[in-house]
Amino acid sequence: MSDHPLRSIADALIAATNAPDADAVVALFTPDAVIDDPSAGLRFDDHAGIRSYVERFFIGYHTVTRFLSIVPLSDGRARVRVDLTGDFGHEIGRLDLTVGANRRITRIDADLE
Repeated sequence: MSDHPLRSIADALIAATNAPDADAVVALFTPDAVIDDPSAGLRFDDHAGIRSYVERFFIGYHTVTRFLSIVPLSDGRARVRVDLTGDFGHEIGRLDLTVGANRRITRIDADLE
């Protein structure tokens, strides 16, 4: 389902983490955004938390993310499946994106499959 309305946001997020460009990632989120990642056992709040998440898990582990699929969950929400490789090995991940009216990410619930 490549024509999903949130696909461009998912693509921008993947491109920014692959760059790796923490500033570009943070710019995709609202100031009060949250990333909840049970696979890491951590929750990251606001722009400072989002930056920490990117620096730790994407830049720190040299993570390369590849888009696999996107399915709608509800208005402004979609589940994005991604292929992740890096210093940790290989994983398949799930990013449940919630996007506000301003087309910025308000929340990601991230986990590994």
